[in-house]
Amino acid sequence: MIKGKAIQQNPAKPSHALGALIIIVYVFFIGLPLLALIIKTASSGSLLNVLFSSTTLQAIKLSIITSLISIIIIVIIGTPVAYIISRSDSKILKILDIFIELPIILPPIVAGVAMLMAFGRQGILGGTLEQLGITIPFTTTAVIFAQIFVSAPFYIRSARISFGAIDKDLEDLSRTLGKSPWHTFWNITIPLTWTGLTTGIALSWARSLSEFGATLMFAGNMIGETQTMPLGIMTAMETDLNTALNLSLVLLMISVIILLGIHFLSSKFSRTRV
Repeated sequence: MIKGKAIQQNPAKPSHALGALIIIVYVFFIGLPLLALIIKTASSGSLLNVLFSSTTLQAIKLSIITSLISIIIIVIIGTPVAYIISRSDSKILKILDIFIELPIILPPIVAGVAMLMAFGRQGILGGTLEQLGITIPFTTTAVIFAQIFVSAPFYIRSARISFGAIDKDLEDLSRTLGKSPWHTFWNITIPLTWTGLTTGIALSWARSLSEFGATLMFAGNMIGETQTMPLGIMTAMETDLNTALNLSLVLLMISVIILLGIHFLSSKFSRTRV
């Protein structure tokens, strides 16, 4: 019997070794480009000069402000949308769910062109908006529109999956005890889905920060008004590689700080709700 057990346990060892090898290869594949970026930027020795230049500061400020506004709007609108879809059996809403996720696979440049056809001067709503004195394309507002368009599906998808995984009996029990729907949603639903919601926020925010194609097509690349960090990197690549490297490292650091901050808030919120 002992030998039989030993024979049964042996096949698991190669699988563990293979799994570890795959993880190492993947980490190497992801980590090497990031490490190369850090090494090349450090060797240039011009990070501080680039970081405190007026153009860089304007791009950083614009990226952070627009992405923050975008993620707030996405959470406010996307949370009820995700909850309603997760709780409904309507075929129409299921089709709507597929439509909402379309920007995930849609090329960003196509998204930018589509938004021009909707809100541009020759667009479907462009003429009406212009008569009202409202101009959206090639403005800071267009940057926010582009970010919301491409990044909202990441949050809505994560939130919908999280809401759908909750046992509805828990919410029903809360209501039978006389609790209001809002009380149930905030004290039962949100804590149970907090990890999924914060994951969606992180993904959506990161996508907003990195948005390039739709912003370029719909908002342009004007310093101080529509030039976000990704657009600044593209512009720098045409003239100065060191500047592009430094800007890339700055954007990488901002992304890491955001992800760590959201992870910290998620862990802290989970502990306070236990």
